[in-house]
Amino acid sequence: MLKVRSKYLLLIAGAVWLLAGLSVTRLGVLAIMGGVNPWFYAGIPVVFVLFGAMFFKLVEKHSARIHGYGDERMHVLKFFDVKGYIVMAVMMGGGIALRSFGIVPSWFVAFFYTGLGLALASAGIGFFCQFFLRHRTGHPRASV
Repeated sequence: MLKVRSKYLLLIAGAVWLLAGLSVTRLGVLAIMGGVNPWFYAGIPVVFVLFGAMFFKLVEKHSARIHGYGDERMHVLKFFDVKGYIVMAVMMGGGIALRSFGIVPSWFVAFFYTGLGLALASAGIGFFCQFFLRHRTGHPRASV
């Protein structure tokens, strides 16, 4: 069983969220490059703000939970709780199904995936900030 010091779970979470965000953003940008009405670009910041607010709360919640582990060595997958993995699986499965079956048009993928991906990537950066703030200050309630 692969275990790491619990504080490194913040780095693992940051890397996972950042990579997922960049991957989703890439899909949105590819849809944009496929040609969509420029008016749909206005939806990108709306989606970013809505999901960014939600993801900011998740960063705070998971960071506090991870910090609560103290200096214990934890399994590398403990950066999420069970509920987090279920939500992630549903979101990924739903997104893949919507695109694979052509349920959503490319203009929707363009603005929604770009905004969502940027929000996910920002959450990854938030986890990195949590790690570096806590590592530097040692303060348990350091926030981004």
